[in-house]
Amino acid sequence: MAISVQTVLERNLLFRGLSPATLGQIARLCIRRTYERDAVIFSQSDPGDALYGVVTGRVRISASSAAGREIFLNIMEPRTASASATAPSELLIVTREQFLGLLAREPQLTDHLLRLLCARLRWVSGFAEESALLSVPARLARRLLSLGKLHGHETPAGIELKVSQDEVARFLGLSRQIVNQHLQAWKARRWVDLGRGRIMIQDGRALETVVEGPDPADDHSRSALQIPLQDV
Repeated sequence: MAISVQTVLERNLLFRGLSPATLGQIARLCIRRTYERDAVIFSQSDPGDALYGVVTGRVRISASSAAGREIFLNIMEPRTASASATAPSELLIVTREQFLGLLAREPQLTDHLLRLLCARLRWVSGFAEESALLSVPARLARRLLSLGKLHGHETPAGIELKVSQDEVARFLGLSRQIVNQHLQAWKARRWVDLGRGRIMIQDGRALETVVEGPDPADDHSRSALQIPLQDV
């Protein structure tokens, strides 16, 4: 059975906690659209003329420099970046004009979005702090834990992330080789397990200690430079 638009909105962080009446008004503005894998949903230079929400599938958010270097920002966000489907996806779309009209009529919605915007600004500040102050292992561990919390799947072996090492490297603006060196060191300590297109977090607490202070696997991280690169 297809999930209803209102149910999708109720589960979404952007609208969670709003009254059923307000959610109903937003639902009536939504249109549903499907995208094939690798389809471009919007580009970095496009005008910000709509709000998008993922019903099914997976959408990657990325930004590119003039030289063509690409960094992955998230798995969903605004028009300062480009969005592409990494799997067949269905999206909800609300046009800017219609949504602004609803905001003018619904002060509760305006207040809700302002509080959410403040939380988003704190997230951006944390991202900048992470890039400036944390070591590479700490940044990698923090991003894996964040992806695990938001997009991971709990299994008997740990938390599975359906993400490749190349994608993680692009999230962090690092080379795949650097990411692989640290992951191989952590794999040797059974903190993570690696597969093609996936990373399994086996010991989340160990990764938290990397974020909190010096990497307890520092000696192993240094020796990781000698570990041959692998494709898994």
